[in-house]
Amino acid sequence: MSSSAVREREDDEELARSPKRTKVDELTDDGPIVADTSPLMSAALAVTDSKEGSSAVAAESVLPPSHALLGIAPTFSSNGLRQVLQTDVGISEYISRDVPPISGIIKQRFTDFLVFEVNQDHQVIHLKSLDMPESSSKKGKGINDGSSSSVIAEASMAQPQEPVASAESNAADELPVGTEAKDKDDSTPADIPWNDQFTEKLAPYLNEVSIDQLKTMFLEGREPPRVTDSGWGGRLTKTTEDGTEIPDEAKPSEDVDASNNDGTGKRGKNRGSRGDRGGRGGRGRGRGGRQGGEREDHRKVLSEPISSKTDRTALHQVVRELFGGKLDSETDMSTPAGDDGSRIVIKWSRHGGGRGGGRGGRGGRGDRSDRGNHPPYIHFTLQKTNRDTQDALGYLSRTLHVNIKDLAVAGTKDKRGVTVQRVSLRRGNKTVEDVWKSANQFNRRSVQEILSQRGDRGVRIADLNYRKAGLELGMLKGNAFVITLRNVQVENVETLDRAMNSIKHKGFINYYGMQRFGTAAVPTHSIGLAILKSDWHKAVSLILQHRPGEHPEVVAARDAWLVDGNLDRALSLMPRRVVAERCILESYKKQGGETRNAMGALSTIPRNLRLMYVHAYQSYVWNAIVSERIRIHGPDKAVPGDLVFDSKPAAKGSAENDEMEVDNEEQATTEGKGMSSRERKKAVKAAYVPPSIKILTEEDAHQYSIFDVIMPLPGRDVDYPGGTLGERYREFLRLDGLDPDNFIRKQKEYTLNGSYRKILQVPKDLSWSILRYTDPDVPLAQADEDKLLGFDSPVVVDDGKFHALQINLTLETAAYATMALREVTKTETSSHFQTGLTQASEDQQFRGAVAGDIAGLDDDDTEMEVSNTLDS
Repeated sequence: MSSSAVREREDDEELARSPKRTKVDELTDDGPIVADTSPLMSAALAVTDSKEGSSAVAAESVLPPSHALLGIAPTFSSNGLRQVLQTDVGISEYISRDVPPISGIIKQRFTDFLVFEVNQDHQVIHLKSLDMPESSSKKGKGINDGSSSSVIAEASMAQPQEPVASAESNAADELPVGTEAKDKDDSTPADIPWNDQFTEKLAPYLNEVSIDQLKTMFLEGREPPRVTDSGWGGRLTKTTEDGTEIPDEAKPSEDVDASNNDGTGKRGKNRGSRGDRGGRGGRGRGRGGRQGGEREDHRKVLSEPISSKTDRTALHQVVRELFGGKLDSETDMSTPAGDDGSRIVIKWSRHGGGRGGGRGGRGGRGDRSDRGNHPPYIHFTLQKTNRDTQDALGYLSRTLHVNIKDLAVAGTKDKRGVTVQRVSLRRGNKTVEDVWKSANQFNRRSVQEILSQRGDRGVRIADLNYRKAGLELGMLKGNAFVITLRNVQVENVETLDRAMNSIKHKGFINYYGMQRFGTAAVPTHSIGLAILKSDWHKAVSLILQHRPGEHPEVVAARDAWLVDGNLDRALSLMPRRVVAERCILESYKKQGGETRNAMGALSTIPRNLRLMYVHAYQSYVWNAIVSERIRIHGPDKAVPGDLVFDSKPAAKGSAENDEMEVDNEEQATTEGKGMSSRERKKAVKAAYVPPSIKILTEEDAHQYSIFDVIMPLPGRDVDYPGGTLGERYREFLRLDGLDPDNFIRKQKEYTLNGSYRKILQVPKDLSWSILRYTDPDVPLAQADEDKLLGFDSPVVVDDGKFHALQINLTLETAAYATMALREVTKTETSSHFQTGLTQASEDQQFRGAVAGDIAGLDDDDTEMEVSNTLDS
């Protein structure tokens, strides 16, 4: 855009906190041959060393006993805690140890780390349109569109996504908004205006008057005709001591309109749809209020008494067939059944309205005109800023008023950065419009505000459409990254070329990155080990334990429980984003403060989060053994004792998807497109066959390359390498109190099947450029949402004082971009350390400065090459 507003992105509250990294004597004890001794590194160490946590805990190490095998002596601050470093989780080796480091800061700004999911069709996912979608296909065909100015989501989704690689032919089951409705136009009578077929099928059960009433109600549409109530509907109610509601007469008159309703739905006492039963009407009012405050619909059609149960059942069936779930039929309970039988009442379906609405077979609880005709899932694109995936899904579940289990993703993304991915929602009776409105707080923001402001709390959804099936973990090809390293310091351009070409041709060690192990002094793999050992109380203790550098409100919440034993206060103070801790405390609350059932408390933590602890332990062991393998045999060739796939694995274990995370339910599969998620998971379990693995010998090792070599994640269905590495695996597990030959647990979800992962990763589509800047607050990359809003366009200053390295690359599933950057910078990648680098960086003194206004710039600075693109 030619002009764009530059707005300061609100700093996340976590940015304001001190990293409080406890003192460590050295970055690593067995660090790289080429250590970063730059002034920036030294200053960063000084900054982080000066900020020790204030939480008093025992000096006992929380690291697993096998940490001793890493050959690294843990160092502690005076309070007994320290932040976990790369070497503590087995990350110690490099491919290009002979290349000097390129000093730079990772993730100084959120937009310095952009992540875009690559779907199974090799398409990069981007936000395309922020506009509100529409469900009706008729809108898209120009029929009945009236004055509607909404941009239909399917128009934007029809545009081709960016290709990453040669896309494989994979028939998608995606249905753009309105497609399903269009298909059903030819076969579903409910999508056709009233005709003789309706009258003929209803005649055996309804008289002419009832049929005429039903026809009128149906043609009026779901929303009842507007009538004025002189403003009574919008007034607050006062309640007397006996519970009688008295309308507040202070409010001015207004029309009864859903757009003006505040969602409470309190409009007087005679609201019951069944006679004058104010109590039942009140209950219905509450349900309606939660769904956005629609106008109450009193319209209904009553049949004559029908004595035959068979005839009543047949009428219910006819209503379902004719109206496709839009109308609801139920037995009339407002009057007692007589000798002549019961009456059937027919009305428009509502959220939670009536017994039929409560059954999925009758239109799904309050369907609007086309609710019942769409596939059972809604997919949308999620952009999140500085939020964990689970945290973002939790926020969406509360905003959309759905169970978090109804939301699913293909993979988890980094917290610190701006990430874009697809999310699936088991929609129930929600439409794409409902989801868009709820996610954008349509009840308190206008469309203009929604389309001109960033999403609330760092979350924005867009590009909604209906799908036949939900997403599952592993249903992606990888992720595309745009990464900006700031304050880059390198000897010369040739050194930069060497580092980047090394990644291009030799790749990097496919370590599990620091995100896998958390950013706190209590690493997730230690919690995972406690779970695997069924030491439930230790696992709970580790989760609830103090961590240095936490936000003050989290510290206060922990103190309320750990120090004062005040459960209610701890729950009131603990932020919602602290998911695991809240779940445990809420479990204790339900048990009346009893804490003996630690296993039960852990089970209330969302399953994905619980399994992440266990996965983290597997990842720790994998990292450690791979480091041992590189240290002993080098990173250049396959050697006897290495593991490779004996033959190319099937889809579930392919090279592109060799990250078969722990249990079969999380394996990627493209089979069973028409099956539900539950059915598909069961099918995966039933069909799973461990891949055939080959241990290389002297005779055949030369037939394979280092890129074929894999390493197992511990589990019951894996083979270990031959020789010393296999013994090292067993030594690690035994020292941690685990049986390397028995990973079956009484709690089935903690039974580890294991998997395999390539030890090296080579990025695709690698390119880079050198940018110059002066103000560290100026964006050098732009998030999708900001592009659509016209915010924060990248600003590159030709004569800027500092250099930035911007890297574009694509990685396969489960690869960590920070580990690719580590190969370049040869620097600690943990978030607390990078925060120290940022605070110590020279460019921080130029915040808010303009390059032309800065005195003392060296005119004879060597100009680095502006850009250099590598052909992939």
